[in-house]
Amino acid sequence: MLRLSKKADYALMAMKHLACKTEAGSASTSAREIAEQYDIPIELMAKVLQRLARSGLLTSHQGTRGGYTLSKSTVSISVADIIQAIDGPLTVTACSTQDEQCDQFTKCNIRDPLWRIKDRILASLAECSLAEISTDVPVPTPDVVPMTLRTR
Repeated sequence: MLRLSKKADYALMAMKHLACKTEAGSASTSAREIAEQYDIPIELMAKVLQRLARSGLLTSHQGTRGGYTLSKSTVSISVADIIQAIDGPLTVTACSTQDEQCDQFTKCNIRDPLWRIKDRILASLAECSLAEISTDVPVPTPDVVPMTLRTR
């Protein structure tokens, strides 16, 4: 199962919070404010925000009115940028990198198809911007009929 880490969840929540504050014209926001808003341990939120700042997605401001602000516009920050800043490169299998650590690497018949799937997932995450997830307008989804309900 593909699943985001809890830190990546928190990073997305924090980035959406900061995006909404930016749209409202607010100044920087502290780790404490975000942590309290979403009941996240302050130490964990601080680490997440520091990692986002090190990756260049946030700017850190010192002082009594210090905190964090977005370093780029919401349309130029993708969901992939945020997730990879926290969790590193996206992988779907142990062999998702080309370091050939798997014993089955030379014989594996699903490696390349899985790499293509990983690339599609990453492309989808890269297409979705922080601006898109910061709006509360639901994105229309195509009608999907579960396989068990389809008829021949």
